[in-house]
Amino acid sequence: MNSQNAFDVVLLGEPLVEISTTQPFVHGVSSVLGVSGDVVNAGAAAAAAGASVALIARVSNDELGDAVCARIRALGIDDTYIQRIDGQQGAYFLHIDPQGQRQFSYARSGSVGSQLTIADVPADVLEAAGAVLVSGITAALSETARSAVLFAAHKSSRFVYDPNFRPRLTTASDSAALLRELAPHCSVVVPSAPGEIDAILGVDDPLVAATRLREWGAASVAVTRGADGITVVSEDGSVHEEPTVPALDVVDQTGAGDVFAGTLTARMALGDTLVEAVSLAASAASLSVGGRGGTGLIGSLSEVRAHRERVTA
Repeated sequence: MNSQNAFDVVLLGEPLVEISTTQPFVHGVSSVLGVSGDVVNAGAAAAAAGASVALIARVSNDELGDAVCARIRALGIDDTYIQRIDGQQGAYFLHIDPQGQRQFSYARSGSVGSQLTIADVPADVLEAAGAVLVSGITAALSETARSAVLFAAHKSSRFVYDPNFRPRLTTASDSAALLRELAPHCSVVVPSAPGEIDAILGVDDPLVAATRLREWGAASVAVTRGADGITVVSEDGSVHEEPTVPALDVVDQTGAGDVFAGTLTARMALGDTLVEAVSLAASAASLSVGGRGGTGLIGSLSEVRAHRERVTA
């Protein structure tokens, strides 16, 4: 950290209370309470990857908000720029089946976190950051949150954007329109295939998707393709195919994409090339599915490197 306000990575978004169960949603099932949300998962991964990390968000001014902030600090994320607001804390319910597949139910409509505004976002913190990471989920929460995302893109020297398209929150056309507006400000865009690029770009080929995003103004693109690896197109137009890193264990796939984005952003802010950052990010995401919940298993940098080396040896 170069100064009081200079973080390697700054994130904007909504932290959520996570209530997870391994049984279907019925009365009387046991559950585990946690703290998650895309911004928390990504921030935790960025901190574990060696970056100094700050989160800009709104959290409820009650006991649930206290629990959220305590967990955020425990994950190594600075909570200086989290506003405590009277109102509803956003939450979601998660059912994890034995194969690690998930079913979600959200309680975030009208939550304090969904009402993030430009006034909550300190421009000097964005300008001083090594990188700013934002998800399309944040932009889809409300018109004020969307404006905050656009503001962040304009103020950041390195802006990383994960479209994170969620049909429950927004339409494909709105997601595509926002992506086109943000693309000229993006150092890296990290869409997923096949589902996401099909929905918001109308293509199923990762290289075609990356080419279109670069035509829209994005400097570089890393298209995650699940078990098929990652297609990386760098700023100079070079193409690299990064293989997937097989998971040691699959307990819960929640947050794996967030962990990928957070790790990639952190490593680029710390000086890695895009390809180097993608390689570590793939390993971090692979490890993360071995834990329960969005931050159930966030590997340290040494663990992530060891996992990658074990697979590539």
